[in-house]
Amino acid sequence: MAPISVDSARFQPRETQVGVVGLGYVGLPLAVEIARAGFPVTGVDTDSSKVALLQNGESGIGDVDAGELRGLVASSRLRVSAAYSDLKACDVISICVPTPLGKTRDPDSRHILQAVEALALQLRRGMLLILESTTYPGLTETMVAPILARSGLRAGRDFFLCYSPERVDPANPDFGPRNIPKVIGGLTEACLQAGRSFYAQVVDRVVPVSSTRAAEMVKLVENTFRMVNIGLANEMAMQCERMGLDVWEVVEAAATKPFGYMPFHPGPGLGGHCIPVDPQFLAWSARQFGCEPRFIELAAEINGGMPRYVVQRIQAMLNDQGRAVKGSRIHLVGVAYKRNVSDIRESPALDVATLLLRMQAEVTYSDRYVPSLPLGAVRLERREFPEAALASDLAVILADHDGVDYERLLIDGPLILDTRNALRGQTHDRLVRL
Repeated sequence: MAPISVDSARFQPRETQVGVVGLGYVGLPLAVEIARAGFPVTGVDTDSSKVALLQNGESGIGDVDAGELRGLVASSRLRVSAAYSDLKACDVISICVPTPLGKTRDPDSRHILQAVEALALQLRRGMLLILESTTYPGLTETMVAPILARSGLRAGRDFFLCYSPERVDPANPDFGPRNIPKVIGGLTEACLQAGRSFYAQVVDRVVPVSSTRAAEMVKLVENTFRMVNIGLANEMAMQCERMGLDVWEVVEAAATKPFGYMPFHPGPGLGGHCIPVDPQFLAWSARQFGCEPRFIELAAEINGGMPRYVVQRIQAMLNDQGRAVKGSRIHLVGVAYKRNVSDIRESPALDVATLLLRMQAEVTYSDRYVPSLPLGAVRLERREFPEAALASDLAVILADHDGVDYERLLIDGPLILDTRNALRGQTHDRLVRL
């Protein structure tokens, strides 16, 4: 049978059926954007409770407008299912499943491989498969392609296989799936051209690279760059504290230089799925080639130690008041990993709260996005702000959500440790900045 031609893969809106596997922070916004472009979309997720919510037009993700989602579902422009068999009629399928780290900090690719195994049963000639989940360089070529080849079809000859790294930034009002450039690499040149042809109709700009390996590396380099520079900012924060300097003043002044400098800000630690995790994929991959990822390991050590550093600052502030951490009422203001999101994955607040509880502090928190905070055998329930904060001995700002009256804490509140510079420009003898 002759190889399928790229010309035959004319992915046209309203005619081309698109599937998205994994309807989380990456997959759901992507599915909505593809539907906006005019393609009928089928979204599949193995979490039946999530599927039920989405079928009722409830997203649970701030970047997806509930009204728009309900309209897409009601019009069947976006169908949601828990069955891979519902993807059989799809011409294009994007895979957006989670890729966590294992217990030994190695890449855990089981969700990807399980999805690919299921999709291999639906594979047919002319189909385009695009892996979007973060992974290490080489997985698409050495793991995904061989699984799909068991079907008797070969990538580049019978179907198209690409890798395109997700670049989601939750709660970013300026950049979303459409206007974030889409990097893509194909297993063959024909695969690349098919992937470009499809995504050119969905996003504003497609950036082709030479291979799936290069595309996989792009994602890791982007987030490792951020992680390393945040590590530097955190180290500078600790040095400035020893020197009696305000790190926020220093960073903001340095940022006025119009060349050769990019501001990164310190904080209580890293959170979310990408920045704490992706550099570990790169470090693991580097070791397979005999390289020692020293910058990555050092930055990870600094960032990973920030929650303990925050607790040490809390301890010092209470000590100055003649109090011990044990028995003190400590209120955490914001526990999500970043502002204006509900995501607590890898949130530094989890470690801060756990450390404080071990020291027998009375810990409470407020966060309008997070109704409860699981801490192993303990689960904290949300308290109201500012009442709970004002009743505490010390309040710690860990996530600087918009719409919070932080200045109320200065009027008649407790000691304040601001790890996010939420009270920028304010001074008070009860206020301490990271």
